[in-house]
Amino acid sequence: MRRGFWVWLREHVWEIPLRRYLALLLSAALVAGLAFAVRTVTREDRSCAPGVVRLEGSDECVGVSTKAYDFGQPRLRELLRAIDRENRSLKEGDYVTVALLEPFTATDRDTVNHVLHQLQGTYLAQYQANHSANGQTPAIRLALANPGAGGEHWEHTVDELERLAKGPERLRAVTGIGQSTDFTKKAVRELTRRGIPVIGSSITADDLANGQGGADPFPGLARVSPTNTDEARALASFAKVTAGRALLVYDKPGDPYTRTLQESFERLIDGSPYEPQPFTPPADRSQEGTTANTFRQITHLVCDTSRDTDTILFAGRHTQLRQFVNALGGRGCQDRKFTVLTGDEGSYLTGDHDLDRSALRNLSVRYTALAHPDAFTEDPPRTGGSKADTRVLDGLLTDGVREPVGPIGPIDLEDGQLIIAYDAMRLAVHGIREATPDGRTDPPLADVGLQWPQVKGSLRVNGASGWICLDVHGNPYDKAVPIVELTPRGRARFVEIAWPEGKPPGKDCLPPS
Repeated sequence: MRRGFWVWLREHVWEIPLRRYLALLLSAALVAGLAFAVRTVTREDRSCAPGVVRLEGSDECVGVSTKAYDFGQPRLRELLRAIDRENRSLKEGDYVTVALLEPFTATDRDTVNHVLHQLQGTYLAQYQANHSANGQTPAIRLALANPGAGGEHWEHTVDELERLAKGPERLRAVTGIGQSTDFTKKAVRELTRRGIPVIGSSITADDLANGQGGADPFPGLARVSPTNTDEARALASFAKVTAGRALLVYDKPGDPYTRTLQESFERLIDGSPYEPQPFTPPADRSQEGTTANTFRQITHLVCDTSRDTDTILFAGRHTQLRQFVNALGGRGCQDRKFTVLTGDEGSYLTGDHDLDRSALRNLSVRYTALAHPDAFTEDPPRTGGSKADTRVLDGLLTDGVREPVGPIGPIDLEDGQLIIAYDAMRLAVHGIREATPDGRTDPPLADVGLQWPQVKGSLRVNGASGWICLDVHGNPYDKAVPIVELTPRGRARFVEIAWPEGKPPGKDCLPPS
């Protein structure tokens, strides 16, 4: 009986804890599996498209897309279908990739317009390169690189671009690089440090250029736009700015674009009797902030200047420029005529619906454009650009209305962005094909950036924005600078071409030593 009791106890009572242990182990395994599944799903949810993700702590889709991904911008979809069709038509192994680096997730209307126009110009140059190659290789595939609306995620995007450069996509250049910001400067520095050639379309900051003080901090960087210093020199040769008749208004603390523009303007009016007037915008200069109040106060100081003063030099971004123009429209001294002179950010005002156009009835706003569709159409200079170069782009724009080239969406050339992006891509193609050895379909990555010092003379690029003749540092020499005036209807009226050297380049277009 006793023995039977102990057998029963062992078989029925002791097995209870064992079952509990097994249940606990099974529960733990289920919880671990569920947690793993949740983490897996969460990781998958961070993906937006191939090569594009939402980084931890951000809702922006950043990275590099080689597909027809629109980054949440409906305005790009029609154009992206055309780009995707062109990309898919290329035979693997016969092409290299060029990436357009722009803030594709921008939310403010002005910047979205800028991105659209940059993408249109870049694509038209891609299509031209692939269909008018006359036997030249390689073909060009276009990718879209987004560092974020403000450029904050540049590190991730640079890593993705390097991956493409080392992989079968054979990335050989990055173009675009629209705004001269601190994040842009870091991205360009890192790209060029990793040996990836960069072609800046609309960057103008002096400290985002090689050759300043003889140094080349961005090896492999080329630009198709003049520096702020060259723009200011061209503006001075046009406007005859004098110290006693001009007041400077500037962004403090500024960014690479505004700081170097400020410094260039200060040199123009050295010895001015007026203290420069600062304003402090939000860190994100596309936001309104409270600077409108500051500008209202500055207008009082403008009216306090002597009646000989008729020029205001403005070193700031486009949102603040619009606020300042609106404030000047309500100034007290309406009996006095003023001219605001500024850099190429003035081009954004043509599409700015918040601009008070009535302010332009007694105020002239003129700026140095990167390009203008009318610059070479009437009475063009004998050198520095031509009507024929403009007509080539005009033909592509006509074809871009429908297939097989387009449709590429609504066209607006007045801000110059489409034109300058087209020229930047043409320079990229030139460098890639000049660096491609006979019998190969791709150049060594390091050799593309070595082509820039030879882009001059008969090897120049005849751009729609003017001749592109680069010095040994990759900067354009004596590049045409269209002076443009904003009209009360919000249009950009071409005034005339100005030149950093005070006259067009010689027919050989060779920079002096």
